[in-house]
Amino acid sequence: MTLDMGPALLFCPADRPERFAGALQKADAVILDLEDAVLPDAKAQARENIVAADLDPGRVIVRVNAPETAEFARDVGALRRTPFRTVMVAKSDDPAAFDAFGAEFGLIALCETARGVHRAGEIAAHERVVGLMWGAEDLVASLGGLSSRFSDGRYRDVARAARSQILLAAGAYGRTAVDAVHLDIDDVDGLAAEAADAVASGFGATACIHPKQVPVIRDAYRPDHATIAWAEAVIAAAEGERGVFRFEGRMIDEPVLRHARAVIERR
Repeated sequence: MTLDMGPALLFCPADRPERFAGALQKADAVILDLEDAVLPDAKAQARENIVAADLDPGRVIVRVNAPETAEFARDVGALRRTPFRTVMVAKSDDPAAFDAFGAEFGLIALCETARGVHRAGEIAAHERVVGLMWGAEDLVASLGGLSSRFSDGRYRDVARAARSQILLAAGAYGRTAVDAVHLDIDDVDGLAAEAADAVASGFGATACIHPKQVPVIRDAYRPDHATIAWAEAVIAAAEGERGVFRFEGRMIDEPVLRHARAVIERR
């Protein structure tokens, strides 16, 4: 089972209900955040804001607090009073915690600690999981590090390794991989390059923290006219061929045809 909401997932603090509808209007889906974006003394009201929210359940994700916190059970209880059934579980590192959710829920496991990334395969295998996401800053903090990126914006090797591991675990179990947020809101070029790499590598969506990042992500996930034309042409050429064949000077086999079909699905 996979997540199918579109490529641009926009975080919105759950203690700011006046922003809910606008965030959903701007993005493919909104992530109503009960975790890091909400101060401890505002969490109870944030839960009530989600209970009262009148939003399309098919385009809403609720991020709950980590399973080992006291807030987690309260978050799950509040969710049962809503129509929202797609849940992002912060700091996922033990798939046993997912049993707190009934079969009607689909979970996005946010693997953002060393233990969570290390156990990504076990987490992806859980029957409730529809997607995996990773988080760079919490991951590096869990290792005692200071920064996930170099001064020029490139991820450090440990972050790149974690990103790859989450993608591979998601792919192994047919789940959607969600790429991490780009924290530098004004770095449009950096986000565009990261999102282009994400879709080329196999991620199904990218999370973001500001509405101005949404069109950048959408553009990256949407194939251009030339790529669509190539995909249509190579698929058409394959209809008259058996096995491997040559097309425009390139060898075409089943993996290349799968790439072409993926392009068509995203247009």
